[in-house]
Amino acid sequence: MAVSSFDIDAPRWDQSTFMGRLKHFFNITDWRTAALPDSRLDEAKALVESCRAGSIPPGTTEEQLHYAKKLYDSAFHPDTGDRMNLIGRMSFQVPGGMAITGFMLQFYRTVPAVVFWQWVNQSFNALVNYTNRNAASPITPKEILNGIAVTDENGNKLGHSKKAAAKGITQVVVSRITMAAPGMVILPIIMERLEKYKFMKRITFLHGPIQVMLVGGFLIFMVPAACSLFPQQCSMAVSKLEPELRDSIASQYGDSVQRVYFNKGL
Repeated sequence: MAVSSFDIDAPRWDQSTFMGRLKHFFNITDWRTAALPDSRLDEAKALVESCRAGSIPPGTTEEQLHYAKKLYDSAFHPDTGDRMNLIGRMSFQVPGGMAITGFMLQFYRTVPAVVFWQWVNQSFNALVNYTNRNAASPITPKEILNGIAVTDENGNKLGHSKKAAAKGITQVVVSRITMAAPGMVILPIIMERLEKYKFMKRITFLHGPIQVMLVGGFLIFMVPAACSLFPQQCSMAVSKLEPELRDSIASQYGDSVQRVYFNKGL
């Protein structure tokens, strides 16, 4: 493909399949991108925007464009184009999640410790939820009261749907549970068995760091896998929308619009 005709927004992998989405999310949840300075991310954004405008700098390679899009997708919100806060990015899920989950699993023997680390965990989750929300609609209590913006396949806004909001939130909840489950369920069983060995009893001071590293190992695979369960650009049949929105779409477009689309968030 000639670089001059490169479509920067075309998915590198087929997003209609789980494997295609898995490759995509392995790419943009790469924890190493979280360590890059804002100046490098801004350079990537400028290159992406130049490509969208059809003015690719001379000498730019296709691989450089792919990498710029990787950085852009990892750090900038798909709805607004604004740089997301570091802690809320999905690329920060591995270092952030491994530290918090490791501490939760290590410090559970006293009520104050459990309360504190649960508070830290829920605060982290709330920030991640806010950062990766559907930003095409104003912030409301969990988006269900007023619905979220839905569009046709060309991005033309059709209205707001509560049912679309409910579907998106449900999928995000399932993904988040899947993401955390192995580390929270399997790891305690592994550690319980390991702690019975003599060599583990001699290095009790390393139990915390060991758990943190094992959680990190789980998250490296589970973050992209959980994000890949459902397409980020979610769709819904017009026939399943609220009657008033369904009638509004039919009155404007007839039968030409059969599905609506929306960013479910991550």
